[in-house]
Amino acid sequence: MKTILITGAGSGLGKELALAYAEKGHSIILTGRRVEPLQEAQTLIKEGNSHAHVFPLDLADAGSVEKTVTAITKEHKVDFLINNAGAGCFGPLTDLSLEEINQAIQTNVLGTIYLTKAILPHLLLQQQPKIMNIISTAGQKGKVNESVYVASKFAVRGFTESLQKELEGKVTVTATYMGGMDTPFWNETDHIKDKSRLKSPKEVAEKIISQDSQQEIIV
Repeated sequence: MKTILITGAGSGLGKELALAYAEKGHSIILTGRRVEPLQEAQTLIKEGNSHAHVFPLDLADAGSVEKTVTAITKEHKVDFLINNAGAGCFGPLTDLSLEEINQAIQTNVLGTIYLTKAILPHLLLQQQPKIMNIISTAGQKGKVNESVYVASKFAVRGFTESLQKELEGKVTVTATYMGGMDTPFWNETDHIKDKSRLKSPKEVAEKIISQDSQQEIIV
């Protein structure tokens, strides 16, 4: 069984991935900015007689990432990193604030790079290590009122495809693309008018896990 580090694990897809992998007997490292949702997920996992550990993490802060990775790897042998955390940024470009733009780029792009770089030396010491980057279909094509969000996801796609070549034979690197899900991700925007048409995060998590040995997953 593996020890899996999941970012953004307190809600949405991250939480469902954590619960589903825990059900399969894996040990889960739950990370995110807010401790309370992580602890709630930890409680659910422990109720199922699996192991889960909480580490608060601010992906946008390179120093925080380094310190947290050091703390995690002192206590655990991480086999599998899932870069799931993401920040939305929707609307016409002229309406977006610099704060929204910075948050999307810092979290989606730099956060993914910071964490992957920090934990990669540790992963390379493990047997059959894996990295999965949750990219979304925003990393495949341009979309109206999603210019900055799409730009961030295209960046993660390029990062992922480059790592697949750079780490070939050493680390399995998976790019995961899925459409919108009915999660709290959309709570602060009216970009999606009808969330009922979206897949549930549990459904998406199950499909991802069934294909997680592949280099590309499309849900």
